[in-house]
Amino acid sequence: MASQTIASPRPAPPAFSRLSITMHWLMLVLLAAVYACIELREFYPRGSDVREALKTWHFMLGLSVFGLVWVRLIARARSPRRPPPRTWTDMLAAAVHVALYGLMIALPVLGWMLLSAEEKSVPFFGLSLPPLVAPDKALAERIEDLHTTIATVGYWLVGVHAAAALSHHYLLRDGTLRRMLPGRP
Repeated sequence: MASQTIASPRPAPPAFSRLSITMHWLMLVLLAAVYACIELREFYPRGSDVREALKTWHFMLGLSVFGLVWVRLIARARSPRRPPPRTWTDMLAAAVHVALYGLMIALPVLGWMLLSAEEKSVPFFGLSLPPLVAPDKALAERIEDLHTTIATVGYWLVGVHAAAALSHHYLLRDGTLRRMLPGRP
């Protein structure tokens, strides 16, 4: 009889803190709202009050994502360390998480730069933020292209992240999704 080598069981991942869970779902709601505002504006005529309001909300919610992502990163840095990725799926998950964090930082900064380069006000809940770059039409066009490209990649990243969560829940049945649901210990 051939002997079988049994892999050591993987230690249970640490529980997610209430702050991590709250921030995760808050960021999802904010990102959905940011994307919804910019997509829904297309249904209204250029210059209409509703279209302009949707764009303003897109800017303000995007900047809110930028502020909150730093809170989330600080909370993550202070939480118990997770074991390093051991498998290709762990590495892929880590890469998607890094990309999502990068997206939540890069898109608001690019949006702020875009408005600045277009010499437009950068609204933030009654405040007008200072410009990040000098007015420059050519720069604005390049930034807009980059912002749009990264935003499109964002749809895919969120989709991959959601598919992975559903895979953990329905295929692997490892409790990962349940541990991230609000109201769980």
